[in-house]
Amino acid sequence: MAPKFTKLRPLGKNGPLVPAIGYGMMVMTSPSYGASLEDDQRLALLDRAVEIGATFWDTADMYGDNEKLLAQWFKRSGKRDQIFLASKFGYVKGSHTLEIDTSAAYTKKACYSTLENLGIEYLDLSNAALDYVHNVDKVTPIEETMRALVELQAEGKIKHIGLSVVSSSTIRRAAKIAPITAYQPGYSLFERLIEGPEGTHALATCRELGIAIVCATPLGRGILTSGFSQGKAIGAEADIREKMMPQFQDGAKEHNADLARQIKIVADRKGCSLSQLALAWLLKQGDDIFPIPGTKRIKYLEDNMGALDVNLTDEEEAEIRALVEKTPVVGSSVPDAFTGMLFRDTKEE
Repeated sequence: MAPKFTKLRPLGKNGPLVPAIGYGMMVMTSPSYGASLEDDQRLALLDRAVEIGATFWDTADMYGDNEKLLAQWFKRSGKRDQIFLASKFGYVKGSHTLEIDTSAAYTKKACYSTLENLGIEYLDLSNAALDYVHNVDKVTPIEETMRALVELQAEGKIKHIGLSVVSSSTIRRAAKIAPITAYQPGYSLFERLIEGPEGTHALATCRELGIAIVCATPLGRGILTSGFSQGKAIGAEADIREKMMPQFQDGAKEHNADLARQIKIVADRKGCSLSQLALAWLLKQGDDIFPIPGTKRIKYLEDNMGALDVNLTDEEEAEIRALVEKTPVVGSSVPDAFTGMLFRDTKEE
């Protein structure tokens, strides 16, 4: 069920008002979670997202044909001004080795390419578009990347700057060049690294600097959904989770499904879905928290946004946290090849 109303929150200390729950677009076109749907189904989902107030959209230049789809939707709907669009760059398009380039030259090239693919010349103030550094390379100081982003701001190409899964040290260095509006790590009941030393205490750093937390994979890549907790198959042959992500592989999958079922007991008592409880738990962590769950189905989009009507007490939040602390999730949420890319420092300038 869609929410009764859409809650808006300031995105960071000086950012614009955006919905408290956004929409992550990776699953819309990426084969990682199974085959993509036909265009008419995907466009209908975007139409419905606007109708129910899910207008904070998060994409990236490496997410399949996301940019092409968005360009089609913008032209078809004429509602570009109603969307707060966040995009990410850093992974070199077409690279088969996960090459990352955050040099000044590539930063600008990536931004210009995204604008061209979206079919727009600039991102205006009412749109307040956000450009994230998706990840950082090992040779480019963050200061160089930031100065390129500041130049893009001066050109009117972007309005706000964001970072993704870098270390607290890199966040602080970046913030000395220009204000950071948002930081995007993985954050969910099953992934809480930013709260502690493994995640370089990034949550505390962002709060000190007034930076919003935009939560990637807030439903644990699907573990925190009723379907997974009930033992249903993940999806199509194109779905890579069981092949590449440790949390979904033998041994870990059964343990994590059992943990999800324990959390679902709390959701049933609360009268909401497991997904809604997981999102409500994140929202309970503070007004600077913005989950961006993704889905290809309208019914799940509506269900996710319905989490805005689920209000947890302090006691309920503590009960849920105690469950996952007592019985931790097994396995990493990212493929082994990505683990060394999390919470990176960049080269000193």
